[in-house]
Amino acid sequence: MAKEIPYKIYLSENELPNQWMNLRAFMKNKPAPLINPQTLQPMTQDELSQIFCDELARQELDDSTEYIDIPKEVRDFYKMYRPAPLVRAYCLEKTLGTPAHIYYKFEGNNTSGSHKLNSAVAQAYYAKQQGLKGVTTETGAGQWGTALSMASAYFGLDCKVFMVKCSYEQKPFRREVMRTYGASVTPSPSLTTAVGRKILQEFPNTSGSLGCAISEAVETAASLDGYRYALGSVLNQVLLHQSIIGLETKTALDQYGVKVDIVIGCAGGGSNLGGLIAPFMAEKLQGKADYRIIAVEPASCPTLTRGKYAYDYCDTGKVCPLSKMYTLGSGFIPAPTHAGGLRYHGMTSTLSQLYDDKLMEARTVKQTEVFAAAEYFARIEGILPAPESAHAIKAALDEAELCKQTGEKKTIVFGLTGTGYFDMMSYEKFHDNKMTDYEPSEEELSKGFAGLPTL
Repeated sequence: MAKEIPYKIYLSENELPNQWMNLRAFMKNKPAPLINPQTLQPMTQDELSQIFCDELARQELDDSTEYIDIPKEVRDFYKMYRPAPLVRAYCLEKTLGTPAHIYYKFEGNNTSGSHKLNSAVAQAYYAKQQGLKGVTTETGAGQWGTALSMASAYFGLDCKVFMVKCSYEQKPFRREVMRTYGASVTPSPSLTTAVGRKILQEFPNTSGSLGCAISEAVETAASLDGYRYALGSVLNQVLLHQSIIGLETKTALDQYGVKVDIVIGCAGGGSNLGGLIAPFMAEKLQGKADYRIIAVEPASCPTLTRGKYAYDYCDTGKVCPLSKMYTLGSGFIPAPTHAGGLRYHGMTSTLSQLYDDKLMEARTVKQTEVFAAAEYFARIEGILPAPESAHAIKAALDEAELCKQTGEKKTIVFGLTGTGYFDMMSYEKFHDNKMTDYEPSEEELSKGFAGLPTL
């Protein structure tokens, strides 16, 4: 007899994973290597160590070790808010009248408000172990900056954050949380760095982008003794740390004998989606099971659905390594939409390879549709979602509606990556009918593609 599934499935503290899963180790077609833009040769660990902590540089290049131990100090920090709950959305299923079973992994039950803390604490730990003074970073919506500020304070590190200008202005309270944890926060692009001044000269009225902020953070880390750069998405090391999301999800489902059909996540740089799908995709790659995996991105920044699979700079200032990924071009600056965490021109090389191999799907959704889905979900399930998370909610609602039309009883799992309590100015615009939808024209995209490097 099958166990009755509770509203919330909580793993015990003893069931917290001891290891992260390295999805790349299960891939036959490995992600293409990072390229040094000066030598046009694959980046070495020594070269990456000039940007990242030594251990993180090693993790970045490791595509063969299936599981990597989580340090005790990191696991002890995780225990303050993990394991995170897996929620059966009974109320949502009933309201929708769908035969589908819907689950969501809720990552907003910590002060940073999102999944970003999973990697922030690991990166801060390795920086402390190396004896560094501090770290620099960028942030879009502010959740990564908040997470790294928290982790840096815990380990006694200085933290310098470059926050995308439009989000800096839209989300002042998120900025103040970072400052509460001791971080300095600078709107990007700024006049404090050479690359920032160059971008402002070329685009004087720009609202900024994650690519711009990355350039400024990297330049700042390189100019300060005892500092390294920390990135909250895109990198393989970040997907590694975020695999704890998927590992907990899979363990919880297995305990109740639940077989999943569809796994859904929002996609900007790819960290939360890569972490959520890790154990499911590993089984798919090994032929043990099959899943539909859906990446959901904003129509205003359609990296997978309209981008090109090519080597490109990871940042607007072209100071970072080249990565082979789906990209809109490092010079593409997305419209100032309200899902700041998804306004990135590229996609992690791991997910890009999987998508190119047709092992996962991608779709876009419009901004007003996203907020409508967020409001609908909040009224039924009681959680106010971040705009980024609501992209996954929208796709989950669409799949559940399709099940209602066809009568198919599918099991859907999506990632609820964070809460939206610092996004109320965005919700206000939606409620006041002042929010608009935007999709880049082919001409706008072609300008971004024109800047792709020729190797």
